[in-house]
Amino acid sequence: MHDRIFAGVTLLLCCILGFFAWSYSAPFSYEPVGPKAFPLLLLLLIAFGCLQLLLQPAGDVQGEEPPLNREVMVKALVFLGLMIGYAVLFESIGFIPASVLFGIGMARLYGGSWLHSLISGVVLAIGLYLLFDKALAVPLPLGILLSLES
Repeated sequence: MHDRIFAGVTLLLCCILGFFAWSYSAPFSYEPVGPKAFPLLLLLLIAFGCLQLLLQPAGDVQGEEPPLNREVMVKALVFLGLMIGYAVLFESIGFIPASVLFGIGMARLYGGSWLHSLISGVVLAIGLYLLFDKALAVPLPLGILLSLES
């Protein structure tokens, strides 16, 4: 029941924030999709997650929440370190290398093998770069891969 209450409140907040984000217009725009596309897409994803929580059958429990022990705390701190590292490295080494490192770290954190982590990190980084840079025309820093740009 707590999940459904949380999902309902979050869905309501998504609707309210979506209403405000829809009418947002910045005095400047450096990308074709504009500054409101990212928050709207993010709110849409959150809303879909909330709908999934609200519509799942009552007996469909995914399991007990893990206890807050040393292992969970270490994983949380490693995740925090990966996020800080990604933010620090994003501009200096570029989007693709920073995203590859972040993807490998996250996959390893959740138990992926080195090979699968490497493949998923590379595919995710290149796929997201192509989506944002080529399809949405959102400029991303190439960093150390700047010489590959044509």
